[in-house]
Amino acid sequence: MTVRTRFAPSPTGLLHIGGVRTALFNYLFARHMGGAFLLRIEDTDKARSTQQAVQVILEGLDWLGLGHDGQTIFQSSREARHVAVAHEMLAAGKAYYCYATPDELREMREKAQAEGRPPRYDGRWRDRDPAEAPAGVKPAIRLRAPREGETIVDDLVQGPVRVANAELDDMIILRSDGTPTYLHAVVVDDHDMEITHVIRGDDHLTNTFRQIQIFKAMDWALPNFAHIPLIHGADGAKLSKRHGAVSVLEFREQGFLPEALCNYLLRLGWGHGDAEFLTRDEQIRLFSLEGVGRAASRMDYAKLTHLNGMWLRQADDARLAAEVAARLAARGLAVDEAAQARILTLMPGLKERAKTLVELADSAVFLVAKLPLDFEPKAMALLTGEAKAMLGRLVPVLAESVFETAALDAALRRFAEAEGRKLGQVAQPLRAALTGSTMSPGIDATLAALGREESLSRIGDVVGW
Repeated sequence: MTVRTRFAPSPTGLLHIGGVRTALFNYLFARHMGGAFLLRIEDTDKARSTQQAVQVILEGLDWLGLGHDGQTIFQSSREARHVAVAHEMLAAGKAYYCYATPDELREMREKAQAEGRPPRYDGRWRDRDPAEAPAGVKPAIRLRAPREGETIVDDLVQGPVRVANAELDDMIILRSDGTPTYLHAVVVDDHDMEITHVIRGDDHLTNTFRQIQIFKAMDWALPNFAHIPLIHGADGAKLSKRHGAVSVLEFREQGFLPEALCNYLLRLGWGHGDAEFLTRDEQIRLFSLEGVGRAASRMDYAKLTHLNGMWLRQADDARLAAEVAARLAARGLAVDEAAQARILTLMPGLKERAKTLVELADSAVFLVAKLPLDFEPKAMALLTGEAKAMLGRLVPVLAESVFETAALDAALRRFAEAEGRKLGQVAQPLRAALTGSTMSPGIDATLAALGREESLSRIGDVVGW
């Protein structure tokens, strides 16, 4: 058997972080088993589905590196097939026409509520002759669900879960306007796409009992089901905007790397010993459904941020420099070739302190700044009259130095010794003059990245105050 999984989001809003983890688990399981990972856009809710939401889903999956096999399937394009299967069930006696009016359905709901029962269809048209149908009422088609026994889900995460069939009513599979319901369309699509493993959030578990009944009514083989616990906020409540970023593109905007986000989400509800930092290849090699826990996970943004910092330090300098340049340009800052070269040169030092791309861009602003610089109060406080006089004496020393880190370090140490100062007493005012702040990578690396002309211009601007 070739394993085939699918991610099936609805394009009615943003691609949320819970959906991202579901996609990741489906992707990793398929790749681990040497199978296929498919994408189906469940756009049957025509009133709420938008092309913009579809684009967000595709863009988010692409950013995360969760490439799917084959073409994207749009559920709406398969409506004729869903309708045909409903009529096939009708012809086989596995479904029936229901002529219950909206008023009758409302009365059923109100009666159930008054009696403290869950609202269920009472089956009044299950065995009636359609000839008795009231004039002018368009029928829905309902599944003739079993009333005895129970429906069991042998879940690969939750274990066996069962429900008495008496608790399930005859669900509508085709509405009175001729459109298929979501639960029916999903079963037909999973069958036709030959899905072997349905891996999704455990909020779908109640749907699964109904869907199994459709599979059985059609004598179709059941896929394996695995229902993953949901992600909650740190307070145990349903994850929402008040907890922090929720949609995948928000995480991108906030400066998280896709590999860090995937790494974190994998470890949020799945475990393999003490392993924390896992590359994509390692994730594929190690992933199994046996490692998925049954309890809801809690989103820890501090832990994600820490992990992102680890991934930043491992990331390619050229890639980070390009990301930073793009973010600075988006802020309206001019990032010419010289500035890009400075960012790349200094990236090894910059990324050691940053935990997000936003922080990384913040720390690189001074590399693209134009004179006169904006000075932080602490930096301004370092530039006393005595400090500026010292920097004036340093200018000719730097003018004669080779602008490479080792040579610059040696020149600064000789200057500090000649001045009777510690290196830090020279480096801190110099850093303030060069960057407008009190934080930067090593002063020798900072000088080298800025280059001789820019460094001397910045020092000269301060000395000439």
